[in-house]
Amino acid sequence: MSTGEICSTPQVAEAAVSAPRTVLFDFDGVLIHGDAFYLFMRHQFQRSVLRKLAAVLALPWVALMAPFSRKLAGRSLVHVGLLGLNERSYKTVTEAFAASLVRRPRQFCRDGLNVLRRHQAEGDRVIVVTGCEHVLVSHILAQLGLADIEVLASQLRPGLLGMRVKQHNVGRRKPARLAAAGVGEWHVAYSDSLVDAPMLKPAAEAVLVNGTPKLCKKLEKALGRTITRVDWF
Repeated sequence: MSTGEICSTPQVAEAAVSAPRTVLFDFDGVLIHGDAFYLFMRHQFQRSVLRKLAAVLALPWVALMAPFSRKLAGRSLVHVGLLGLNERSYKTVTEAFAASLVRRPRQFCRDGLNVLRRHQAEGDRVIVVTGCEHVLVSHILAQLGLADIEVLASQLRPGLLGMRVKQHNVGRRKPARLAAAGVGEWHVAYSDSLVDAPMLKPAAEAVLVNGTPKLCKKLEKALGRTITRVDWF
């Protein structure tokens, strides 16, 4: 072994130890109990008679589409719930909703937030990778004191009648978005869903949150290895 190799070995080891880990968190079902965007959409319909009426008028179309594509059927109702909102007004209503949401008792997963903050304290790079919409989840995290956290989420775009779905960040799109953001590897990934198998598989440690033994077995089969299962409240 050359002198140069001997000298560089401790430096490489030190760099490996000191390098921050990348840790991924899903949002819905992991940091919050339930689906945040669903709660927002329900709020939108509850506060507007016109949106309720528009949803009733859209039901025949939704019923027609549902057997062929539940995604398109659901997206139609989302567009109804966002009628009349431009980028500025959408930001305003989501910010107000986020402020009210964090005041609800037992709405958020205390254990999950504690683990996330522990990773931050240890110097890890933490990224929330979620199917929830970006502006909404960012406002919620800000209300929780996590305004500086990295977020990769679903996106909306402005349309003639209101905000519309641009990209739904689920399944295989999550690792694709990570790659586009320059994240090539991650060490730990937390999720509550089998749908996140593409994000969990590359992780050195995959963690299933509040999953049943049956779901755990399905996920282990999909990943081809054992995983960690945790119960968070």
